[in-house]
Amino acid sequence: MSPWTRRPRADAAGSPATPRRDQADFPGGSSSPGLNRWGPGMRPKATANPTTRPASRTMQVLQGIAISPGIAMGPVIVVDRSGLALPTRAIAEEGVTAELERLDRGLRDARQAAENDAIEARDRLGPQYAEILTAHGRMIADPTLQREARQRLENERISAEHAVLEVLEGYAARLEGYVGSHLAARAADVRDIQGRILSQLIGARPEPIQDVLASPMIVLAHDLTPSEAAGLDPRRVPGFATEAGGRASHTAIVAAALEIPAVAGLGPILDRACNCRTVIIDGDQGLLILDPDEATQEHYRRLATERSERFAVLARQADRPDATLDGCTVELWGNIEFGGEVAACLELGAVGVGLFRTEFLFLNAQEPPGEDEQFAVYAAVVRSMAGRPVTIRTLDLGADKIAGYRPGTGPESNPALGLRSLRLSLRDPAIFRPQLRAMLRAATLGDVRVLFPLVSTLAELRAARTALEGVAGELRAEGHPIPERISVGIMVEVPAAALMADHLAKEVDFFSIGTNDLIQYTLAVDRTNETVAELYSAADPSVLKLITMVVEACRKQGIPATVCGTMGGEPLYAMLLLGLGIRQLSMPPHQLPEIKRVIRSIRLEDAQALAAEALSRPTAREVAELLDAALRQALVEPISGSADAVRPSASAGMVGQGAAS
Repeated sequence: MSPWTRRPRADAAGSPATPRRDQADFPGGSSSPGLNRWGPGMRPKATANPTTRPASRTMQVLQGIAISPGIAMGPVIVVDRSGLALPTRAIAEEGVTAELERLDRGLRDARQAAENDAIEARDRLGPQYAEILTAHGRMIADPTLQREARQRLENERISAEHAVLEVLEGYAARLEGYVGSHLAARAADVRDIQGRILSQLIGARPEPIQDVLASPMIVLAHDLTPSEAAGLDPRRVPGFATEAGGRASHTAIVAAALEIPAVAGLGPILDRACNCRTVIIDGDQGLLILDPDEATQEHYRRLATERSERFAVLARQADRPDATLDGCTVELWGNIEFGGEVAACLELGAVGVGLFRTEFLFLNAQEPPGEDEQFAVYAAVVRSMAGRPVTIRTLDLGADKIAGYRPGTGPESNPALGLRSLRLSLRDPAIFRPQLRAMLRAATLGDVRVLFPLVSTLAELRAARTALEGVAGELRAEGHPIPERISVGIMVEVPAAALMADHLAKEVDFFSIGTNDLIQYTLAVDRTNETVAELYSAADPSVLKLITMVVEACRKQGIPATVCGTMGGEPLYAMLLLGLGIRQLSMPPHQLPEIKRVIRSIRLEDAQALAAEALSRPTAREVAELLDAALRQALVEPISGSADAVRPSASAGMVGQGAAS
């Protein structure tokens, strides 16, 4: 789905939000205002008038990890590790003199700050450390730096920040070219003084944050937390790319929910991106293209149009039965993080909400939302679904999802294996009980199902059910007309739950297989770590065997099993999951049309034969190759974003780091 032809979003009650205009004429995008909440690691501090400027620059194509599909093209804002954000800014002719004065003042203040720090360091640490900072002061005072920065500013009419960036990045790049020499290490000193100067320049102009993104800009950052990603407004951030991160991270999930094209795991790219003018995010292929040439820009404009038209055709078929060619019905559900996604679920033919991730109510809150606040959100979603089932998952905080008020203990050395998810809820009844009360109250308005995440043992499940039953008793005693019975399920996300599925299935009404964490814990691969991304694979035979075990336990007990992780919304795995016995898939709404198309193009007997063959393959690569061949054979036209999609030519100079997903 093209990022500049999205459907109008809706609030929790289903009323449309302000629609975006078509942005196929990028670069530039819409200038309509919107929410702009930034986390501590990516807070812009500089006002800008973004523009793309023609310049003779070499296009660079960087390979990362595709984490959210779509294409975005436009001017860029680079957010470094310290939180500095520097969008490209053009200077009007009449403003050049004032900008030169600001440059000179920034250099002078940065030199003075370095000298002051040197004096302090001499007293605290000794003369050898002070000399380093004294040298930095001398470097800032070098007249060559001032002269070259002034020339850039006057000739290109760029901001003082970018003039300094471009000059110092040139110095640093030349020093890094002396591999094995002591001069290469001096590049770090150059970037140190660069940060000093930029801090002075930006600190001198404390304009409001919203002025930084007066028009849409692509965000490049070292990393974004899930809460930072959740705070992005797609109308103002049409795409982002990060040095760190992985395909199944919660940041990736949020990006897909917001329909923001995104690429992660690029490795160290911010330094080379600081002075580029325009970028392209290819969220299908996992590419970041710096300073694309006109031919590449035109290629992506055409590709975006084709994507938009393709999605429109598939979306118009949303009301057709979701059944295979030989009549096997498959239920397709929607995953949501925000109430505004309900409208898309209904529009694109979801039978219900298979996963409502409630933690995003907590992530950006200054304090935990209370019972009434949560009830209002849940009630709006249930009412909007108009009788269709809504599966609400209890709080899944921890690991890479940390709320600002820091529930639970302090930082953990291994948070993915620590106090997270249901463990945290059971440990903190002050958070857990209000959420359960709000869910049960919302259940009077429609078909609400409660889902407990990250269940590891039967004891945890029973403790959670006891808490739910206790809250239900309280509500009835208070006169609330809650349902006599409510469906309760668990997320199967750890190997322990899969191995104990036959026992767990006897005490719940349904299973929901969370493949993102199941893969992570089965393969011992951090889902957020780009350095091991090539090891994270849904096609690994060990993962498939665990899913098979869970499906068999459900079959024996007569309860349904849904796949609600990323795997459930990928065309490559739809046929396999159907063959393994899955009859319910839940996914972000925008993935529904493509999965519907796959289901309607295959036969159950072929899917079962494929699953049997996949289970006999010993490696993830062999399984993936088998699935890719089967999908190509089943579908008349290639899947958008597959290996058949046109990529920039090899002559574009592909460089970069990260592993393709």
